Amino acid sequence: MTRTTQIGCECGRTRLEVTGRPILVSECLCDSCRAAADRLARLPGARNMLTGYGGTPAAEYRKDRMRIVAGEEHLGEFRLSAGAGSRRVVAACCNTPMFLELKGAHWLSVYLHLWPQETRPRPEMRTMTGDLPDRSRLPNDIPNPKTHTMSFFARLLAAWVAMGFRNPKIAVKGTIDA
Repeated sequence: MTRTTQIGCECGRTRLEVTGRPILVSECLCDSCRAAADRLARLPGARNMLTGYGGTPAAEYRKDRMRIVAGEEHLGEFRLSAGAGSRRVVAACCNTPMFLELKGAHWLSVYLHLWPQETRPRPEMRTMTGDLPDRSRLPNDIPNPKTHTMSFFARLLAAWVAMGFRNPKIAVKGTIDA
């Protein structure tokens, strides 16, 4: 039987359900993720989701293995700029970042702070550490490649093949200004 897990925003009004295991679990250190997390942390009542060294922890899930079970009306998209190819989806009820969606991607990066600490998936690798001005502060507990690795892309490709090369759409009506 495939395991489903419900996770949600800080106030509990917006809930997601993820099914099965993630494609991978990572911490992104790219300039874009760090800048977006910093701006989103300034929203009223929001918490900073960055690690102490600037990583954005997320579990990459196939889009067909994530569904919104409550609070869809609270979801809004945040883009770093009007033409940005990626969007962060935020639960506006309490300004909790929920996930990152890249334009054209078949997966979502679901933020790890949505899970209770005791059931939170553990990161397997960090990505884009080459964007950091000083990589020496990074722990050596998991791989710290400068860019995305071939294994990173292979896992994403394998997931897309398993999905029949589909790319489900995730509808979000609102916008978030940060």
